[in-house]
Amino acid sequence: MKATGVVRRIDDLGRIVIPKEIRRVLRIKEGDPIEIFTGKEGEVILKKYSPIGELSEFATGYAETLAKTTGHIACITDKDTVIAVSGGSKKEFLEQNLSKELEEVMENKEVYTSGDNNEIALPITENDTRERKYNSQVIYPIISQGDVIGSVILISKEQGTKMVESDMKVVQSAAGFLGSQMDI
Repeated sequence: MKATGVVRRIDDLGRIVIPKEIRRVLRIKEGDPIEIFTGKEGEVILKKYSPIGELSEFATGYAETLAKTTGHIACITDKDTVIAVSGGSKKEFLEQNLSKELEEVMENKEVYTSGDNNEIALPITENDTRERKYNSQVIYPIISQGDVIGSVILISKEQGTKMVESDMKVVQSAAGFLGSQMDI
């Protein structure tokens, strides 16, 4: 654990304010669920809760199936990071924070498809150098009980490759299935 040097008092309703700087660094927004743990020495540990992160092992298997089926790189994200990747560099994607552009697409519940080879692909991670590494992609939000909880992404590996209708349907199907698993 890392000390922040910040001390807060609990109010009469048992609430405590998480400082703005910490919320910004941890990307905690109003309405985000927080998981509460207790430690052996009386610590109270707050962790940003990721419903889709609970399915990370399952998501990894699903990403592997998507990559094998389509021949593209498959990524599954929660609202903040890539939680599963297959068919591409795990180092480049796995557990990396999402780009602001991708977060915005997800927040707006948009389905994003980069069209022809003249369009620049949307950056997936915040470390993306915006160099054109991949030609086309499909991004579909994972929605559970009306809230976006992540996304399913297919990215082409080869130049000149375009996403076809079947790729879009596979991504839509995967996002729908993952969202329905959270409703159970």
